[in-house]
Amino acid sequence: MNQAYPLTAPKKASYDVVIVGGAMYGSSVAWFLSNNPDFDGSILVVEKDPTYEFTSTAHTNSCMRQQFSEEINVRISQFAADFVKNFRSYMSDDERVPDVPLHSFGYMYLADNEAFAAVLRENQKIQAACGAGTKIMSAEEIKQDYPFYNLEDIVAGSHNLIDEGYFDGNTLFDWWKRVAQENGAEYVTNEVIAMSRNDGGANIESVTLKSGEVIACGTVVNASGPRAVLTSKMAGIDIPVEPRKRYTYIFAAENPLDRDLPLTIDPSGVHMRTDGAYYLAGCPPDEDPAVDYDDFTQDHSIWEEKAWPAIANRIPQFEAIKLINSWAGHYAYNSFDQNAILGPHTRIQNFLFANGFSGHGFQQSPAMGRGISELITYGEYRSLDLTPFSFARIEEDKPFVEKAVI
Repeated sequence: MNQAYPLTAPKKASYDVVIVGGAMYGSSVAWFLSNNPDFDGSILVVEKDPTYEFTSTAHTNSCMRQQFSEEINVRISQFAADFVKNFRSYMSDDERVPDVPLHSFGYMYLADNEAFAAVLRENQKIQAACGAGTKIMSAEEIKQDYPFYNLEDIVAGSHNLIDEGYFDGNTLFDWWKRVAQENGAEYVTNEVIAMSRNDGGANIESVTLKSGEVIACGTVVNASGPRAVLTSKMAGIDIPVEPRKRYTYIFAAENPLDRDLPLTIDPSGVHMRTDGAYYLAGCPPDEDPAVDYDDFTQDHSIWEEKAWPAIANRIPQFEAIKLINSWAGHYAYNSFDQNAILGPHTRIQNFLFANGFSGHGFQQSPAMGRGISELITYGEYRSLDLTPFSFARIEEDKPFVEKAVI
């Protein structure tokens, strides 16, 4: 995990935009910027690991949902769904670009008490007002459509089969990175180790690379995933983003279901869904501290003591299953309110955040990357008003509360 790669130096000493981190968010911003005819500046993307092996991007489950409690989060996912379904069109009808299917098996939130069922009903009103296809289902209605569930403790569910499910997010990432480079964005294998501000302290003037170069910059974008706080501290800024472990399991069933399994959010905190010929499950640990940036060690007791029992309880047909693969990845977890931190700092105006997505990163990356590119190009958001995610809310201690966080 501490593998060092040969450093490559930038071709120039000055760039209009320096993006710190080249995975999903760095590449989303680089592509949206470089593809915008109104932006004619230079872009440098600095990424320490050219394999991206230990990034959140590499460990994503690439899920997509509109079942949120805040309108802006619903709108963000609706744009993502449209972007995925029309990916080649968004990529200028490039014949090389593949279609990216959106497997709309839906999400199924299960409520085992009336209080949570009431939250689902309130959320559904907001989703419906945005045009989402979410519907509230009784336990009897769920049983009719999905007879394999054990619903003895369930009072209601929230389900949506339209533009909810999963997709191949790494195809988006690969093509954003490739086409951004073809458009002139420069990627280097390197690491930003310091930043300098101007005399008044209101702007970042330069970044220093591990290889020794001091690069002048017009704008800095923090797209450093779980390491976001390390990048922000170079600018003298502290943000509440830390790496939290999340566990994913791929399993085969001795008796497979006769229909697709929606991404089911069990009251236990375990979620599961169809994944091609297999099934995917995931969950957080019961104790969920921040971890070291290089800690991807698996705790196998979580499968034995939490995930598997919950799976077998909810779907008795899954009592006989075989674990095929598993891994631990990192959420870039915003401990303040589990929502993104996006846009400029309140005082250092050319330092932009694209951080803290807390597990929503892939489905939010098209809208958020577009938003950052609009800020850089026009000085404002033009497509979606993303100001609820601003850094100012953290300084003001005003959390942006999203009730539907998994």
